[in-house]
Formats: sequence, C-alpha cells, structure tokens
Amino acid sequence: MTLTTSPLAATYDNAPLALTRRRWPLALTALLALAFIGVPLTGSDYWLNAILIPFLVLSLAGLGLNLLTGYTGQTSVGAAGFMAVGAFATYGLLLRVPGIPLPLALMGGGLIAGVVGLVFGIPSSRIKGFYLMVTTLAAQFFIEWVFAKFPWFYNYASSGTISAPRLELFGYSLGSPVGRYLLTLSCVVLLTWVAVNLVRSQVGRNWMAIRDMDTAASVIGIPVNRYKRLAFAVSSFYLGIAGALWAFAYLGTASAGSFDINRSFQLLFIIIIGGMGSIAGNFIGAAFISLTPILLSHTGQWLFGGHVDAGQLQNLQKILFGALIIWFLIKEPEGLVRLLSNLGERLRTWPLRF
Repeated sequence: MTLTTSPLAATYDNAPLALTRRRWPLALTALLALAFIGVPLTGSDYWLNAILIPFLVLSLAGLGLNLLTGYTGQTSVGAAGFMAVGAFATYGLLLRVPGIPLPLALMGGGLIAGVVGLVFGIPSSRIKGFYLMVTTLAAQFFIEWVFAKFPWFYNYASSGTISAPRLELFGYSLGSPVGRYLLTLSCVVLLTWVAVNLVRSQVGRNWMAIRDMDTAASVIGIPVNRYKRLAFAVSSFYLGIAGALWAFAYLGTASAGSFDINRSFQLLFIIIIGGMGSIAGNFIGAAFISLTPILLSHTGQWLFGGHVDAGQLQNLQKILFGALIIWFLIKEPEGLVRLLSNLGERLRTWPLRF
C-alpha cells in the first residue's frame, strides 16, 4: 500500500515557504527604501556621522573577514592591516592620478589591498591554524610599520596622516554627512549583494568544503591552495574598500595607527559575536559592537548621575563589554544570528512552543 499526499495537503505544507519567499523581497525593498530615503531625510548629523557610517563600514569590514575566516576557515588577525592598505592606496590614487573618479579610486584601492592579501595568503598553502594566525599577525605589524616609516605614503605630511580629499561623484560633492552616508551605504549594499551571490556560487561551496575539511576537499578534486589564496585576495579587497571608507567617509583623516591591532580584534569580535559563516551576522555583530558602548555610557550616566569619572566609566564599559562577549560565546557559540533565528522560530510556533 502506498501513501499519497493530497494536493490540498501539499499546498498547505508549502504555503509557509512560499509566503516567506514573497515576504523577504518586500521586507528587503522596504529596508533599502528606508536606508536610502528615510534616513537621509530624518537622520541628524550625529546619527549619520557617529553611528550609521561607522556601523556600515564595520559591517563591510566584518563581511570581508568573514569570507576568509567564517566561510573558508582561515584564521586571520591582520584584517586592519589590509584596511590600511586600501586607505593609503585610495589616497595615493586620488592624489597622484589627476581626474580619477572616486568609485574607480575605491576600486583601485581595493584591488591593491587584494594583491597584498594574495601575497600574504601564500603561506596558507603550507600552514594553517595557529601558525597561519601568527603569519597574519606579522602582516598586521609589517604593514603598519611600512606606512608609518615611509613618508611617501602620506605625502610627506608632518603629522604623518592622510586627509580626505574632496569627495565628488559626477560633479556632486559628497562632503556633507548625508553624502558620505549615501556613499558608504551604496558601497556596502553593492558589495553585500556580490558577497551573497559569491557564497552561493561554486566558489563559495568550495570555500565551505575547505573550511569543513580541506583534506576531503582535496580528495574530491578541489584545488585547495588556489581557493585559499583566492579567499585571502577577495577578503583583502573588501577590507581595503572598508579601510578607505573608514578613513575618508568616517574619520576624515587617518594614520597607520588608525588601523592597529585593536581594530583587527574588533573585526574578529564582530564576526564571532554576529556569527561566522553568515552574511547577516556581520551586520548584527557590527551593530552590537557599535551600539553597546553607547548604551552602556547612557546607562552609566543614568545610574550614577554623572558623578563617576569618565575614565572609570570607560573601564566599566570595557568590563561589561567583555563579560557580554564571553556570555554570548558560551551561551550561543554560533553567534547572535543563530540566537535571533531560534527566537524567531519560537515566536512562529507560539504559544505551542516558547
């Protein structure tokens, strides 16, 4: 005897999936409309300069690191060094190539960072794990030393810093907070779309196979070393563009110290907290990293009424922030994206399950 499923039952079973597929494009369209239209019309300069722009740049940088660490399994603690390469390379192109458009300069800075990342990714064909992490750490210190040692990279400025040139696109100035926000948002949206399609392609599947077990990936015919180096190049390309946006759209001026080891650890925390191997996790982790110190600061001011020294309050923020990171790592090792996904599943079946 065979069991058959009625057309009505099949339609009922597939209804939630079809409904989800219809809702996601609508929700994404509404979110993009809010980001591109609503925020520039209603957002204050403080929100744009101090919160939204750094959040977007950190999300993009986290995405670049996640492609290498979360999707390919190659540990790196030198992400900020490749951000510095992108920032200084973009500055050099805008300064020394007359009439170069801003998008082309950003692309060129990203490509130069990608080439540098490809060079430092060569050892990944021989070593992995802790030893690869030490190699990327050496790359971080070496890149930072190069940009601080040779004045040519910062145009012999006495301050040792690079300043944002005039940001223009097709004759329109992008120097205002709204202009810099739209520039950053456009780059993040475009590169996120590219990353989503990349991880769904054969390249992304090969990366994940290498992450899960590189020996098995090699046995089934995947050129492991080539795809590892490709992951370093693509990751550094993303980090380079993020570094240029961090220097010019957010800080306005930057030095080699703006991309120190602390920035690399910050990016590593973003993908760990948000969720490694997840596109959405980069944005969730960046939001957590960006907004938690602000929330803790306002909470401390509310609790202590401004009677606590600013330095002590900052130390308290670091303690609480570290405790929250440890709690999330223990409670949900797959990051906030998994925690929110589980919460959404429970809410969909409420009150039968919660």
